[in-house]
Amino acid sequence: MDSPLLRRGESADKRCCRGLIFLPLGILAITVVGHILGGSINDSVFNGENKYSDGIGTYNSEIVESEKGVVAADDGRCSEIGASVLRKGGHAVDAAVATALCLGVVCSMWSGIGGGGFMVVRSASTLQAIAIDFRETAPLAASQDMYEANLTAKDIGPLSIAVPGEIAGLHEAWLRYGRLAWKSLFEPAIKLAKDGFVISPYLGQSLVSSTEMILHDPGLRQVFAPNGNILQVGDTCYNVELGKSLEAVANQGPQAFYNGVVGEKLVKDVRAVGGILTMEDLRNYTVEITEAMTIEAMGYTVHGMPPPSSGTLGLAMVMNIFKSYNDPDATKGNLGVHRLIEALKHMYAERMNLGDPRFANISNAVSNMLSLSFAKKIQEKIVDNTTFPSDYYQYRWSQLRDHGTSHFCIVDAERNAVSLTTTVNGHLGAGILSPSTGIVLNNEMGDFSTPTNISPDKLPPAPTNFVQPNKRPLSSMTPIIVTKDDRLIAVMGGSGGMKILPAVIQVFLNYFSLGFQPFSAVERSRVYHQLIPNVVKYENLTCINGDHVEFSAKEKQFLEDRGHQVVAMDAAGAIVQLVVQNFEDAIDIGRKGGKISNNQQDFGLLTAVCDPRKNGNPAVV
Repeated sequence: MDSPLLRRGESADKRCCRGLIFLPLGILAITVVGHILGGSINDSVFNGENKYSDGIGTYNSEIVESEKGVVAADDGRCSEIGASVLRKGGHAVDAAVATALCLGVVCSMWSGIGGGGFMVVRSASTLQAIAIDFRETAPLAASQDMYEANLTAKDIGPLSIAVPGEIAGLHEAWLRYGRLAWKSLFEPAIKLAKDGFVISPYLGQSLVSSTEMILHDPGLRQVFAPNGNILQVGDTCYNVELGKSLEAVANQGPQAFYNGVVGEKLVKDVRAVGGILTMEDLRNYTVEITEAMTIEAMGYTVHGMPPPSSGTLGLAMVMNIFKSYNDPDATKGNLGVHRLIEALKHMYAERMNLGDPRFANISNAVSNMLSLSFAKKIQEKIVDNTTFPSDYYQYRWSQLRDHGTSHFCIVDAERNAVSLTTTVNGHLGAGILSPSTGIVLNNEMGDFSTPTNISPDKLPPAPTNFVQPNKRPLSSMTPIIVTKDDRLIAVMGGSGGMKILPAVIQVFLNYFSLGFQPFSAVERSRVYHQLIPNVVKYENLTCINGDHVEFSAKEKQFLEDRGHQVVAMDAAGAIVQLVVQNFEDAIDIGRKGGKISNNQQDFGLLTAVCDPRKNGNPAVV
């Protein structure tokens, strides 16, 4: 099998859009002239023809190739906005700011400035990877017993709202790496919010499924059902107040949100419906920036988030279990799927010992999940011809069941890379849109454990994840960047709550171990297990683009023969974005205006893939 370092992207694949990279010279000249004359990001973006593109020049393909830079986001409009920033000389982080803000407008079902997230950034010049934690925090008035009288309030409504971190996180990243003006990065999102955006097929489906929630809340109804009926696919949606909020933050900086007019309006709206968020909460919010957590997996170096993310540690534990087989074929075939399911169950049992390290001692759990000797003991408990009842996996605590998110990957011409997952947690977060700001509020408090919570698995809650003021809840988000010998190899991550970890792990194995090409690595049918109930769920669905993703009858029978209860999922699992770089035809862009590191003279071909389950489209520079 060829090494992923040397593999070509699937340029012959019907979905690959490499030819679109080389624009007709006339169009290219117009774009260059526009940039020379100082045109805004908006000028170079809003000019497309796609049915759902809002005039943004998107690529109608789930896979693209480029030597100069790529963006892979849940929505093609946001991918193109990010790519337009790169074309203007922006850093990958500049593009990340614009992309995240766009997603917060056109995909506010899952993300936005009323939420938070995780970002991993790798610098091509220093070869350093950092982790930026802008996850939401519990308000100062929160306590571990606050939901004793009403457990539902933890997951929906005003008491489920945590302190948003997205604007603070994006600004901290921009202060470190940004090259373009902060204000300019907001322009496309402001235009989409004020002038309207077309409801995409995936968003349209989600809005219909959330009809009751939308009609119940005045703010959501104002935006998504302005005439009393839920907006449909192809309709134009306006969120003028969100556009005004974004304008204030663009002009005044994050203080407009955390100590200014936007924050004041937001707090007033939240408290009017019974929330506990205060201006002091907003003023006290801080972003946590550390070195990225680094692990070794399949001969590669993986840079990811430390706790309260369980993503990097979960990936490490599963990879170490496979390493313990001392067999390069341990992941292959139906037997590899059985072993993966068993490894996931053991991993889920261990990960609930994690939490926010600033508030709980999780050192033993971290050590176990990183330990090869611990993984070997687990591997010896995995039997190739059978599975076991749930209690075999020595679980102690009820599982965190976090929800929807949005993920994107960016690599620029210099090979700076960003892997960013952003979320408001559940679909439409707390089910509340602040009418005076247009901001969808998160329900991140739902990711905490509470002492009186009776979960579906009938297990006690994890004490390391109990509510405390300023604490961050445990998360499944798994943004990662992969390198080898100090060269960028891949950027990936997923959205979909608890399903993120198994999805990212399977895409990682598909590409780095099983030898699938990038698109196939993402599209291939996946299996999911959450330990309790002791059921394997598999994908058997038709994507929005018409592709059918199917778990075969033979694979299903193999698992059933080993005692697994196997059921089809009624919806897509997690959504994964992937960017890979191969070096078969490495190029030196030093003479083409690229600023390159002395340690990294050769640049490979970038292949960007968006998951067809959500029908996003990547974009190229």
